[in-house]
Amino acid sequence: MFRLLSAPHLAKWSATLTQCSCQQSRSFQYNRPKPALRKLLVANRGEIACRVLVTARRLGIPTVAVFSEADRHAKFVGLADEAFCIGPPPARESYLRGDVILDVARKTAADAIHPGYGFLSENAAFSEACAAAGVAFVGPPAAGIRSMGDKSQAKAIMSAAGVPVVPGYHGQEQDQARLESEAGSVGFPLLVKAVSGGGGKGMKLATQRSELADAIASARREAAASFGDDRLLLERYITRPRHVEVQVMADKHGGALYLFDRDCSVQRRHQKIIEEAPAPGLPAEFHAHIGEAAVRAARAVGYESAGTVEFIVDVETQDFYFMEMNTRLQVEHPVTEAVTGLDLVELQLRVAAGEALPLSQDDLTAAGPRGHSFEARLYAENTRRNFLPGAGRVLRWRTPAIAQQFDHTAAIRVDSGVSEGDTVGTNYDPMIAKIVTHAADRQTALQLLRQALAETQ
Repeated sequence: MFRLLSAPHLAKWSATLTQCSCQQSRSFQYNRPKPALRKLLVANRGEIACRVLVTARRLGIPTVAVFSEADRHAKFVGLADEAFCIGPPPARESYLRGDVILDVARKTAADAIHPGYGFLSENAAFSEACAAAGVAFVGPPAAGIRSMGDKSQAKAIMSAAGVPVVPGYHGQEQDQARLESEAGSVGFPLLVKAVSGGGGKGMKLATQRSELADAIASARREAAASFGDDRLLLERYITRPRHVEVQVMADKHGGALYLFDRDCSVQRRHQKIIEEAPAPGLPAEFHAHIGEAAVRAARAVGYESAGTVEFIVDVETQDFYFMEMNTRLQVEHPVTEAVTGLDLVELQLRVAAGEALPLSQDDLTAAGPRGHSFEARLYAENTRRNFLPGAGRVLRWRTPAIAQQFDHTAAIRVDSGVSEGDTVGTNYDPMIAKIVTHAADRQTALQLLRQALAETQ
């Protein structure tokens, strides 16, 4: 479901552009030699492993999959040229074993590792271990991961780079008295957040001072349990927020781009469930300013590869503030691929191989986003248990007749790591598929999403 950019000069990469027909719009594709990677190991599972393997196969890069005993018969295992079991079902004994994964890379002569998202994708120590082993980590350098993983440090870096940050306290002093004193300066309502947090964990709302002590205690316990780090920060709570994020891509030669923005405001339990691109209902100046801020953020940490800079937007003022940077490919990257026509995994692989980015910001800006795209995440959940993760056999799996898997030309795209007959367990994230639609305008793309979801069984 890619609508490739129709700008006439996307060939800054010495690429040859070939015109092709994509439904009702003109598109362009660039032809380039295979990236200078000998063999790619995909250190992940499920739909993202399938996603990476499909692009690697298209580019002619031999691949290696690693899997736990629970995933021995999983779809992604069959997509790879080679596959190796790395341990029992628990992630800490398999997908989080960087030493075992690097051992497989050595045995198979893989010279690059794509971590997908989750697991080791934002693990600075693993990035360093890959570098020490002479294996390209398809992601940012360890320093970038580390600086963005500490939210207090990240906000200090962003503030110094001229990126707006939410007013709050991001200091090192963590005693109760200091936090309560700083809360008075920040003002209520405010959020108490884990410095090393993510996914809504270790985040509590205090609407007034009487709620602050409980919020601090609860956030500290959750932060310690989830991240092994009980440090907290305080932020002013935006009462009418939107979650708008910017996709960035940077190479090893100083090139950095923003690939437009996404709106991820539809969430449940602080987890995104519906995403769209571009963020709707905002003026052109806003899109440019938030994109430029995201590039400043990437440059401030010497970023490389794909990353997402997340902002919170005040609906009443349209002011935006830096929240965090995810130093990896995001689950919702297909909506960006739809409106730019760029295969983000391919760009990651080419950057990891030392190539420069194929286009400039002027090229992207001149072309603008192509239409509109939505993504809906599908989860295996138990409706009788308040939608907790569910397990069992996939007795029926049907997607819309016109849908294509991981297809950059389809109006309906399905990215899935399951097949009919597979068993879904509870060892890993319950997301099993993503339904993505793309059309000329937002209303049509939304109607297409409703149709696609209705036809998915």
